[in-house]
Amino acid sequence: MQTVAVLSLKGGVGKTTVVLGLASAALRRGARTLVVDLDPQCNATATLDPEDTETTLADVLESPRLPVVKSAIAASAWGEGVDILVGSEETEELNHPNPGARRLGNLSRALQEVNKYIEEGELPYELVLLDCPPSLGRLTRSALVAAGGALLVTEPTLYAVSGAQRAFDAIAETREQYNPELTTLGVVVNRVRPRSYEHQFRIQELREHFGSLVLPVALPDRLAVQQAQGACMPIHQWGTPGAREVALAFNLVLARVLRSGRRARHEFAWPESDGDEAADV
Repeated sequence: MQTVAVLSLKGGVGKTTVVLGLASAALRRGARTLVVDLDPQCNATATLDPEDTETTLADVLESPRLPVVKSAIAASAWGEGVDILVGSEETEELNHPNPGARRLGNLSRALQEVNKYIEEGELPYELVLLDCPPSLGRLTRSALVAAGGALLVTEPTLYAVSGAQRAFDAIAETREQYNPELTTLGVVVNRVRPRSYEHQFRIQELREHFGSLVLPVALPDRLAVQQAQGACMPIHQWGTPGAREVALAFNLVLARVLRSGRRARHEFAWPESDGDEAADV
């Protein structure tokens, strides 16, 4: 099970759109996916349109026991293949800036409970997508502690580099303090207009700053994205020319994320004894 935190510390860049696009690409690929909606706005939950659940992520973060986790997961309206750990506005009350190590680990413990489903053959998730809020409190930090990799989302605007850098610094801090396995999978640039000189200039600026971390494929700015989300449908099923263009871009981003995740796990596994010794110091 590969767990990916999708984050931005600047609001309005389309972070949830990226989560949903990756889930749609994974559905097309046949990779069973769990979306975890950590954003108190609950846009991912609204678009995936699950049935009501007995508990939500807010309950899971306070009590990451198997029965609580199980009752907070629901099938999405997208069909078999994409489930959601349902979000709640109540998570905003839990988003403390300095929650302490144990509380930061509760999401990770909850996902370990999800692993028990996999062992029993009940919920064979191949991909877990953590949709983070645009702030660096308990919710985003919990996602970085639980994730194996982090995908940064930005737009080609004036403040793109500074916003991505703050998220990059948060990943480095979490890696050092809590999660040595955490890797940066890349920076995806969203809502790009290819004919815009300003957008091309900002993308080049990002590449000069972050190098190969900036994904070679950018996500085009198309109305079909909002249309598909409004209809609670995967972008791959929307069927317009704009939707097909965006869907192809998400296929490429997902392939990059999955390749990076496999490589990162291999690289971390190689010095296993050193890591264990360091953890005991």
